[in-house]
Amino acid sequence: MSEASGDHKRRASLSPQPGRAKKAPRLAAGRARALGLPTRGTTNANRLRRVDRWLLATQVPRLRDSARPLVVDLGYGASAVTTLELVERLGPEVDGLEVVGLEIDPARVAAVAEDRDPPRVDFRVGGFELAGLQPVLVRAFNVLRQYDEESAARAWDTMRGALAPGGLIVEGTCDEWGRRSAWVALDEDGPLTLTLSVRVTDISTPSDLAERLPKALIHHNVPGQPVHDFLRAFDATWAAAAGMSAFGPRQRWVAAVEALAEQGWPLVGSSRRWRHGEVTVRWSAVAPA
Repeated sequence: MSEASGDHKRRASLSPQPGRAKKAPRLAAGRARALGLPTRGTTNANRLRRVDRWLLATQVPRLRDSARPLVVDLGYGASAVTTLELVERLGPEVDGLEVVGLEIDPARVAAVAEDRDPPRVDFRVGGFELAGLQPVLVRAFNVLRQYDEESAARAWDTMRGALAPGGLIVEGTCDEWGRRSAWVALDEDGPLTLTLSVRVTDISTPSDLAERLPKALIHHNVPGQPVHDFLRAFDATWAAAAGMSAFGPRQRWVAAVEALAEQGWPLVGSSRRWRHGEVTVRWSAVAPA
């Protein structure tokens, strides 16, 4: 089943039935007081490799500086594979790393019991309240697509309130194979940046990534909104860099991103990330108007 068809079925399940009043998705306390709704649970090995590489490049100092480098992987799905990959990628760089995978479905937690190795890696029932933990870093991928924008914003607020001081949340979406990804980094005060990451041979234009925008932006990709302006500008620099295709699609991507920077778009981070099919822009440049 495609992710799009899965999203459609979830929306249908939340639609009003004949004779019943329409109910919005609830961020209400469920089992073990976990806040949220179960996801479809789809996962694949290496699905989250793009965001993990970004975490390695940008967030290791944050973890090293923490007295307790605790990471929460929220909504890991029906398999522990992406949580275990996160441990393997960050563990060699961060002494004393602890990773806790949270799932709102107790059956999913029970199913990965053999993968527990506390405190290095553990699994618990939990949702947006983060199971009472105070992590330095939260990876929350593909958990908010089924919510409306208002409910997703409340989920952001709930997670932000549970962070350790100086903590960060990385919330986003990707396709089922991890070739197209987008995520927002936010701290206790709110969103900071938007990152787009793609296997550049997998797109015709940068705006192909619009379907992967986080819930806070996906419905704002319309004329007159900043994120729409950003994607249109990116498409234009991509078109202008067509001549660089002779040197490969990565070189074309780098040239297009360089042109965005020259136009004044507030890009963040090292230009070395561009060669990985990645670009990060300040949230203030793309936030809904």
